[in-house]
Amino acid sequence: MKLFALSIAALAACGSSTADLSRGEQLVKMGGCNDCHTPMKFDPALGMPVPDHTRFLSGHPEGAPDPEAQPGQTDMAVIGPTFTSFKTGFGVVYARNLTPDKDTGLGAWTEAQFIQTMRTGHRQGTGRILLPPMPWMNLAKASDEDLRAIFAYLHSIPAVHNAVPDPKVPAPAMAAIESSYAKVKL
Repeated sequence: MKLFALSIAALAACGSSTADLSRGEQLVKMGGCNDCHTPMKFDPALGMPVPDHTRFLSGHPEGAPDPEAQPGQTDMAVIGPTFTSFKTGFGVVYARNLTPDKDTGLGAWTEAQFIQTMRTGHRQGTGRILLPPMPWMNLAKASDEDLRAIFAYLHSIPAVHNAVPDPKVPAPAMAAIESSYAKVKL
């Protein structure tokens, strides 16, 4: 009942319809956002990692360890213990908090800033670049309607206060990645 009340409050706050939220949920699930943005925990009964649904889409847990190993000669990256951090040849990147927490997630973002982020590959349209493995180039091709639905859905889920660390990527690597993005035809 509490989640239902939160969803109704979210609908009222952002002016979204139930259809918008359903479409946003469908797109988030189809896009696999949960795969990187929801921390995993080990389930001893299953003998494997499973999503920690209490931290749904909250990104890399604050204070969680980085991946310990170095990528091998033919590896692109090593995934950390919660499946939310990635050690690459250019540094360590972390999945961001997509929940509507106003301090650590998308709660203070506007719909326009979210759309600009997806269109440009820059945080809020003008900030730091989004780093691999974030597939923002796929989202850049989405319609405004679909991006609005995703944003509405992300604002309807429970907020999780979780300050994700900044990426550990040297400035020259950031510049090279940004330059490579400029060459991509969307």
